[in-house]
Amino acid sequence: MRLPPSTTPVLLAVGAICLALVPQIGSTFYLQLFSKIMIMAIFAMSLDLLVGYAGLVSLGHCAYFGLAGYVVALASPQYAAASLLVTLPLAMLASGVAALVIGLLVLRTSGVYFIMVTLAFAQMLYYIFHDTALGGGSDGIYIYVKPELVIAGTKFLNLDSPAQFYYFIFGLMLVVYIGLRVILRSPFGHALVGIRDNENRMRSLGFPVFFYKLGAFVLAGTLAGMAGYLAACQFGYVNPEILSWHNSGNVLMMLLLGGMGNLYGAIIGAFSLVLVQELFSSEALLGSIAKHWQLAMGTFIVLIVLLLPNGLSGLLGRREEPAVNEAEDG
Repeated sequence: MRLPPSTTPVLLAVGAICLALVPQIGSTFYLQLFSKIMIMAIFAMSLDLLVGYAGLVSLGHCAYFGLAGYVVALASPQYAAASLLVTLPLAMLASGVAALVIGLLVLRTSGVYFIMVTLAFAQMLYYIFHDTALGGGSDGIYIYVKPELVIAGTKFLNLDSPAQFYYFIFGLMLVVYIGLRVILRSPFGHALVGIRDNENRMRSLGFPVFFYKLGAFVLAGTLAGMAGYLAACQFGYVNPEILSWHNSGNVLMMLLLGGMGNLYGAIIGAFSLVLVQELFSSEALLGSIAKHWQLAMGTFIVLIVLLLPNGLSGLLGRREEPAVNEAEDG
C-alpha cells in the first residue's frame, strides 16, 4: 500500500512541525533523544548522497564523523567554551580535506574493492586515535564545556541549554535536507544519478565521471563531519569507537530501513532505527524480554527489507531522486 505522492510534502511538513514542538511539550530526556536522532539523520543523509544517488557503498563513512568529533575535542580549551564559529567550520573542513585525500585514492576502485578500501581507511584512523596519545588512546577525550556562539561579547547560542541545542540541530537538519535537495535537482545531481545507473554511458557522453564522484564524496564527508561535531558536543565525549566500522554499519541500516535515494528516507530510517531500538531494549515496557533486544531488532530489520524493498519511505510514493530520462518530479 502506497500513499498518493501528493501527500508526501504534507506529511513532511507535519513531521517538521511536530519536531519543532518537542521542546514545548517534552522533557529533557526526549529533547536529548530527538537531538541524537536528528544528528544521525544528518549523518544518514550524507551517506545517502553516496549510496543512494552516486551508487558508492562505503563502509568507512564513520571516518569523517569521528574525525570531526576529535577536532572539536582537541580544539576546545579544557575548562572554557570554544567558539562555535571557529570549531564547527574547522571540524567540517578537516573532514572535507580527509574525504578529498581518501577519495582521490579509493575512487580508483569500484564494487567490493571500494567497500573494503573505505573500510581500511576508517580503520587506519581508528588505530591512529586508539593507539596514540593524540586522541587520549582508548579512554578518549572529554569536552567539559560545550562551544558557544558569541559575537561582539554577546552570547547568541548556548549549547549547554537542551532546548537551544535541540533547535540548533533541528535547523541544521533542515538546512542540510533543503541544500541537498537543491544540489540533487541541479545538473550535478542528475549527473550523479546517471553515473550510478550507467557509468560507462556517462563517460562516453563526455562527463568527467571521476570528478563528479569525488565532488559527491567530499560533500558527503563534510556533512558527516557536521554530524560528528554535533554528536561530540551533545555527549561531551569522544573515543575511538565513533570511528569503528559498527558506526558505519548502523548508518547503512538506517538507509535500508528508510529507503535509499530518498533524503527523507534517510531521516525516517534514523528515527525508526533509534526509536525501535529504544522500544525493544526498554525493560519498563518489555520486562526481561528486553535483554534479547538484538534478536528483536534483527528480526525487525529483516522483515522491513523483505516486505518493503524500498524501505519505509516507499510507503509515501515515488522516490525523490532527480529523473534522468523523464521530466523532473515537481
